[in-house]
Amino acid sequence: MTRTFLAPACAIAALALATPVCAQQTATEEASEGRDRRAVVEPYIEASQVLVAELSPGDDTVTYTQVAAGVDASVTGRNNGGSVSLRYERNIGYGDEALDSDTLSGVARGYATIVPRALTVEGGALAARTRVDGNGGATLNPLVGDDSESRIYSAYAGPNLHTSAGDVEVNANYRIGYTRVEAPDAVVVTPGGPPVDLFDESVVHAAGFHVGTRPGQPLPVGLGVGGGWVQEDVSNLDQRVQDRFVRADVQVPVSRDLALVGGVGYEDVEVSSRDAVRDADGIPVVGSDGRFVTDDSAPRRIAYEANGLIWDVGVMWRPSTRTALEAHVGRRYDSTTYYGTFAWAPNSRSSVNVAVYDTISGFGGLLNTALANLPTQFTAARNALSGDFTGCVGGEEGASCLAGVLGSVRSAVFRSRGVAASYGLQLGRIDTGVGAGYQRRKFIAAPGTVLASANGVVDEAYWVSYYLSAQLGRDAGFDANAYASRIDSGFVDSGEVLALGASAAYRRSITDRLSARAAVAIDHLDSDAAIENYTSASALLGLRYDF
Repeated sequence: MTRTFLAPACAIAALALATPVCAQQTATEEASEGRDRRAVVEPYIEASQVLVAELSPGDDTVTYTQVAAGVDASVTGRNNGGSVSLRYERNIGYGDEALDSDTLSGVARGYATIVPRALTVEGGALAARTRVDGNGGATLNPLVGDDSESRIYSAYAGPNLHTSAGDVEVNANYRIGYTRVEAPDAVVVTPGGPPVDLFDESVVHAAGFHVGTRPGQPLPVGLGVGGGWVQEDVSNLDQRVQDRFVRADVQVPVSRDLALVGGVGYEDVEVSSRDAVRDADGIPVVGSDGRFVTDDSAPRRIAYEANGLIWDVGVMWRPSTRTALEAHVGRRYDSTTYYGTFAWAPNSRSSVNVAVYDTISGFGGLLNTALANLPTQFTAARNALSGDFTGCVGGEEGASCLAGVLGSVRSAVFRSRGVAASYGLQLGRIDTGVGAGYQRRKFIAAPGTVLASANGVVDEAYWVSYYLSAQLGRDAGFDANAYASRIDSGFVDSGEVLALGASAAYRRSITDRLSARAAVAIDHLDSDAAIENYTSASALLGLRYDF
């Protein structure tokens, strides 16, 4: 974060890509220019024995063998950087109630410079397990063999251009993203109730451009003009989100640290879909994957449209290289909108980040954006017992979590408004962080279609996630994770879902490369959509070899 104010390209990025951390990304890019090239690659294999005991409503006990291979790697350099944490796991169950499973989990994000100080290409990817309940809510890290288990995959890539012509700065970007949610084997629903239409897959295209000047170069105020285009195509019922806009911006310095910003423009937003295939009795047809079958011959129907004037005003406050605040209020989507960011690093070891956002998208578009907002240098937090990615990462720029993006995996497009906050601390051999947030989704669906009943329904999600990694001398270490999430769904017969859990693991070196591991975990799920609540405890003993 620099004390020199940037042109209002951040506002363009926030509108076109729903990206609320422009200042934070700029700081990362500037810091990376001075880094020496360094690559760290840490592959490993593990073999463990796991016991899972159901505490309620039953008392079943399941044991299985877990074998895994993975790699944690990072690259930092003058012209490129990135991090990846990837793990493949095979679980071999014992007994009639145990199920075998294969899991690929991980997260990656990085960039490469094509033309120094001008053109870069960035990308990211995510693979994670999740549990889907009867109201479409999703939580990370289900137990092995859970028949409501699903897999989420998401990836994006695209170029970023930053150059100048005299006093005029030119910024442009493009991103293509893909997200898929595999259908679970079973989702518990109310007897006789309608099926839960879970998100399948989507493709997102997003592009934006901005040309402008900084205050004092050459005018006392900064001026700019830009535009953007976003389109998400959701496979379920051929849903489509289209958002196109152009706008002009002005930036007025008030002091060395404070500036007023504002913008005005025109935006055209449209959400549309088709209906499902219906049988002779008019009943929607559901496919083998539990999702409605799209009637490709049916006409496209408008679910939402808004076009006309958009505007926003705000402040940018940069009192030091460690503090940045940007806050906006305006008119968009035919209503009042708020968005902004706050980043504070009180010292080199800790940081606080807060983001407020407002966007219309499908599940895939929201997840792609959250993935793009991760730092390029991070350490992924994993479940201390299962090894699953918990959704949080920690790094020099602080903690960042994806857990709040899940909430609901219903297929309908929605307007998403919320706030996410995180705190990260690196203190000697201790790396810890916490993330929390709130998200409100108001679903959008076309009248006369099978999703019509979802139109206007509101889901609210609250979440908090914590991680800790500590080195205990040369030969031992400790890891812990905890999470809590609550979904209040407005859908009929859905109600509230509360998920709680915690895990802890201790590791000790036997040789330079071989170590022993012990871990325990407890998880609880309380869902109004299920007949009974579920609680389980787990334990693990195993060995790990680091190459």
